Amino acid sequence: MTVVAWEGEPIGEISGKVDYYTQAADLKQTKELFPEYKNIYADCQQQNLMRLDKAWKRWLVPDKNGKRGGRPRFKKRGDICSFTFPRVNSAKAGAHLTGNILKLSKIVEIEVILHRPIPDGFGIKQANILKKADGWYVSFSLEDKTVPTVLPVDEIKTATGIDVGLEKFLTTADGQSIEIPQYYRKAQSTLARKQRKLARKTKGSKNYQKQANKIAKIHLHIARQRKEFHYQVAHWLVKSYDLIVFENLNIKGLARTRLAKSILDVAWGAFLQIMQAVAVKRGKHTRGADPRGTSINCSGCGARVEKTLDVRVHNCGCGLVIDRDQNSALNLLKRGSVGLPIPGCGGLDIGQPVKQQVSFVNLRCSR
Repeated sequence: MTVVAWEGEPIGEISGKVDYYTQAADLKQTKELFPEYKNIYADCQQQNLMRLDKAWKRWLVPDKNGKRGGRPRFKKRGDICSFTFPRVNSAKAGAHLTGNILKLSKIVEIEVILHRPIPDGFGIKQANILKKADGWYVSFSLEDKTVPTVLPVDEIKTATGIDVGLEKFLTTADGQSIEIPQYYRKAQSTLARKQRKLARKTKGSKNYQKQANKIAKIHLHIARQRKEFHYQVAHWLVKSYDLIVFENLNIKGLARTRLAKSILDVAWGAFLQIMQAVAVKRGKHTRGADPRGTSINCSGCGARVEKTLDVRVHNCGCGLVIDRDQNSALNLLKRGSVGLPIPGCGGLDIGQPVKQQVSFVNLRCSR
């Protein structure tokens, strides 16, 4: 294969397929052509080549569903905000953590603030150095060789279904709800004011960079608020129930609608990932269920009760009057608990109170 330069003149021959292995083999020659590369730790260079190889494969090779990722974009100097040391505290590692001193090969010794101590028995596998709007951070990947004890299925005593929405963040099958904090919506006026100031500055100037960093800090604060909220809700759910049934939503499809801003603000996908991770850590169970028809079918008798989105109360001819989201959560619990020896998962019966009120929960949890 001949590589042709922009002016149309060939600049050399490339033999064989270009992938991670061929580029990693050429690193030695690259350091001879560009001596400044000798000041970069070898493992970090290999990690960047791995990232590049994965990015091209996501675009060129379809996944199991036949879909491909977007084409990799060129990153200019300053756009790459992280690099990885794949080995820590080993003989040939480029990163060593001793107490609160992190020594990075080819860089410097840095005093770090550990936001929590590393648990005993955990091994540090790699360190990811990343730059955020408010400073530099290091993220350690830890290895825990212990396996969490999973609660046996026949010992499940409490179970619930959760229906997520845009009026309430989620509603459980027993009628408890969490309000949506709307962190991004509340910060919109501040962001708009900061972005107007940014638009009046000369692009690329120091004042432009300072103002852009102020905006980045606001977005970072919103993301941290949202993540902390997700962890609070996840810990509350996992502490309260042994089995949690959630909706298998097509979030990417929903984010293409006119409600995209609100859907991305609540971040259902990120929450469900956090909830499942917390459940595994605590040995609890989670299950996904098909959400189709859950808000239309009656959780008491199974009849279809057609309703538009603005109707927030499920009113069935069997006498059941219940919040629409709670009715959906009950149907999810019924679908997700099929085959499990869990009593009381068939929805509400007529012998129960026919009118159910949703109560809101105030979270006082932490990670």
